[in-house]
Amino acid sequence: MSEDNFFDRTFDALLFDMDGTILNSIASAERVWSAWAERHGLDVASFLPTIHGVRAIETITALRLPGVDAKAEVHALLLAEIEDVEGIEAIEGAKAFLASLPPDRWAIVTSSPRELALRRLEAAGLTPPAVFVTGEDVEHGKPAPDCFLLAAKRLGQKIKDCLVFEDAPAGIQAAEAAGAALIVVTTTHKHPLDTRHPTITAYGKLTAALLRG
Repeated sequence: MSEDNFFDRTFDALLFDMDGTILNSIASAERVWSAWAERHGLDVASFLPTIHGVRAIETITALRLPGVDAKAEVHALLLAEIEDVEGIEAIEGAKAFLASLPPDRWAIVTSSPRELALRRLEAAGLTPPAVFVTGEDVEHGKPAPDCFLLAAKRLGQKIKDCLVFEDAPAGIQAAEAAGAALIVVTTTHKHPLDTRHPTITAYGKLTAALLRG
């Protein structure tokens, strides 16, 4: 299927990751996580790429740091990230595009805790949708497909008829595993992404029309 044909397809619902997809919070997140990594003696440069798109609990648990209470660390990181929202902004065109969508046909699907997600959306000037799936809503976070499957269910749609907007490898894997169509948002990528999926750098050229039968 060509990219032009892909964008001409119809979908029953749109599912958006948050960080890196509709808003840019990389500087904020990396400030907090860099300080945390330094305290734990980690190599910051190699560690930071692992934090994006996954839940903090899974990031910390995977490190297997001796003597570290993962849940306590996650809570401390949450408080620090809620406090630091400097520089968070909506990705170009995202606000207008989201506002153009029918409220019952789109959702945010993020690995962030709800409290942090709401704080970042507020900082970026974006309005939360009616359906809002966060890392606290599923047992298994991205790259597991659970979050996207739950969002489709809450919207009353089949996942195969949903279009996911993602930016991070874990989220891309989750959308693929769920069986959804996928667009990769590359706005915040520092290096070219090798992907078989269509990509966009901003939302300015995208329009959505509701087809009435």
